[in-house]
Amino acid sequence: MTDLANHDRILWLELDGAVNIRDVGGIPTADGGTTARGRLLRADNLQDLSEADLGLLVDTIGLDTVVDLRTAHEIESEGPGPLRAYEQVRHVHHSLLPEAGGDALLTRDRARDAETDADLGRMVSHYLGYVAHRPDSIVGALRAVTEAPGAALVHCAAGKDRTGVVTAFALEVAGVDRQAIAADYAATAQRIEAIIRRLRGSETYREDVERKSIDEHRPRAESMDRFLREVDVRHGGVHAYLDAHGFGADEAARLRTKLRD
Repeated sequence: MTDLANHDRILWLELDGAVNIRDVGGIPTADGGTTARGRLLRADNLQDLSEADLGLLVDTIGLDTVVDLRTAHEIESEGPGPLRAYEQVRHVHHSLLPEAGGDALLTRDRARDAETDADLGRMVSHYLGYVAHRPDSIVGALRAVTEAPGAALVHCAAGKDRTGVVTAFALEVAGVDRQAIAADYAATAQRIEAIIRRLRGSETYREDVERKSIDEHRPRAESMDRFLREVDVRHGGVHAYLDAHGFGADEAARLRTKLRD
């Protein structure tokens, strides 16, 4: 069954073919406002969407832009998802990971573990790597969201790490309170068992996800809070980082307007 449910303000979309998809509308901003519903969705892999799911996303919500943060290998390995059949839905690809061939995920994961800053922890170090090495993809993803005439959806495989960073940057531009950004990121923990179970069913992801326990995969609010504070220290904040990489004040203002009520 496909429907839209609000659980403690988290606007989960209960779909047949995705387990970690939600609307980031209704989140409080620092100035007392809220983010708008139906403007930005975040999700895990979209390969298994049912006809009912597609109807909700495209016909009811008005989805017209999909931002895919996976690697080219992931996309090729998983094959085209059913949303590709909709000509009115624009698909853009902005990988946040190295394009390293068939074992890209495992190679990336092992390198990331070796480079982890003990003080920052694995996830924060991982996210800072996206910021350091793929500013083009972060800016490209946010630009696609900004330019979407209707609803935009950002996704990766789990809808947790890559999607979490891009969504956090979008919410920061929208003026969302840091505590609320961290809470949205951590909401994925409510679905982590289902997410990992789904990824274990795919040859593309099975070896990668089985290297860690469920608890090691679980996102925590303090990780996102620490990550954003490190962006402040290392890059002068999200706005300064984006401006330095070509996403200036005018585009930021357009994104802010799009995402707010």
